[in-house]
Amino acid sequence: MSHVFWILILTLSISKATSLQAGTRTVLRVIDDNNGGGGVDPKVYGVELNATNFDGVLKDTPVTHAIVEFFAHWCPACRNYKPHYEKVARLFNGPDAVHHGIILMTRVDCALKINTDLCDKFSVGHYPMLFWGPPKKFSSGWKPNQEKSEIREIDDGRTAERLLNWINKQLDSSYGLDDENFENELLPSNISDPGPIARAIYDVEEATATAFDIILEHKMIKSKTRASLIKFLQLLVAHHPSRRCRKGSAEVLVNFDELCPLDMWSSDKVDAVANNLKEVLHDFQICGKEVPRGYWMFCRGSKNETRGFSCGLWVLMHSLSVRIGDEESRFAFISICDFVHNFFICEDCRQHFYEMCSRVTSPFKKARDFALWLWSAHNEVNERLIKEEASLKTGDPKFPKIIWPPKQLCPSCYLSQSPRDKGNNQIDWDKDEVFKFLVGYYRNTLISLYNETSLLANVTLDDLVTSTNVVVVPIGAALAIAITSCVFGAVACYWRSRQKNRKYYHKLYYLKNI
Repeated sequence: MSHVFWILILTLSISKATSLQAGTRTVLRVIDDNNGGGGVDPKVYGVELNATNFDGVLKDTPVTHAIVEFFAHWCPACRNYKPHYEKVARLFNGPDAVHHGIILMTRVDCALKINTDLCDKFSVGHYPMLFWGPPKKFSSGWKPNQEKSEIREIDDGRTAERLLNWINKQLDSSYGLDDENFENELLPSNISDPGPIARAIYDVEEATATAFDIILEHKMIKSKTRASLIKFLQLLVAHHPSRRCRKGSAEVLVNFDELCPLDMWSSDKVDAVANNLKEVLHDFQICGKEVPRGYWMFCRGSKNETRGFSCGLWVLMHSLSVRIGDEESRFAFISICDFVHNFFICEDCRQHFYEMCSRVTSPFKKARDFALWLWSAHNEVNERLIKEEASLKTGDPKFPKIIWPPKQLCPSCYLSQSPRDKGNNQIDWDKDEVFKFLVGYYRNTLISLYNETSLLANVTLDDLVTSTNVVVVPIGAALAIAITSCVFGAVACYWRSRQKNRKYYHKLYYLKNI
């Protein structure tokens, strides 16, 4: 009987796998089954595709047009855009669609490893990114400024109304949206004690590794972004809260000139060089091979698409802000602003952060001022997302955005009595107490699991510098590390001594860009 049972299970599994590749009609039937048969989210109409079924589904669909949204599940802008996309997809997808058989609306999650090459094939440079065209033509991919391509980027579809207007212009149609509320009552959150932030050290490591994976996978190291990446690496070498991330960042920085030479972009083989760079830098394991992937601890959301990477990146930036010295505040500010502007692939997030950076008119002279600016900027982001997520019901029900820190964690931070229902600018903060809280929370408690005694714990010069006769680090990197961290002063002096044989124009380049 047991053999018969397992044969039956295997047969059903094969039938299910086959049916998912049988074309769009079957995929849409599955969506309909989920909507009416107790599915988790009854309002999902966009067809989720991946690298294994992308070509097959689009080739077999009987519709005339297709839209593909490339997104990342960790991207807040993508989460907030999803209800807009679904509102339009409801009109065209599924057996009960109002305008069935005209457009197939699909989505591809570029944050999944299985889709890396597929997203690269479409030159995805920001999230979300939408394309329009005949379904069968999507197999050829898309490149910017490509001539005679039938695949087009949708450049005006950031809301349901604008996306549908764009579609109407292409089809000379007059489709309209029905108003619809996406109900999702927020569950009360439980603000806990500061202890859990200690586990965030692992999330910071994972966020660092993920950030560099994204940079490599999307080939984001260009001639104009190279200097900003070097600056950020310098900051990580000196002040990353994780010992193994400091070590890994130093190894990348030490070998950066060799891996990413200045003249690589003038070569006819730039794509081959970029691919080789991706493979080589992956081997460095910037935070070590033991870094967990997908096991967010402090930053784990109640839903797969919430918190995670973006939360870990914020914790990293706050940690950096409270570990620097006064003389490093301007360098840290520029490094973080440039890094987010050049390498954070969520388009809306990147633009908003750059706007906040642009409002700073005079350089920071104190580390305290920079830490408080970053704290205020984070609260400004949260205040905006509170309104958006309340309207669109896209927030994490167990971890809704709040003004930070809550009174439960830092009662002395508040001079006014009640922060509830007030924006960040309406709260009377005791900024001295806020700064003390940030230092205790993001520096002392964060690294408590590591029990470190020094910034260079167990990291030697042999760990940081390769034993080759190749020039190991850009002159600008050495000078910046010497300036930005007295702890790394000895290392910087050693690196500087290795630069005497550098060509003069390399020195000028790096000094100019620090």
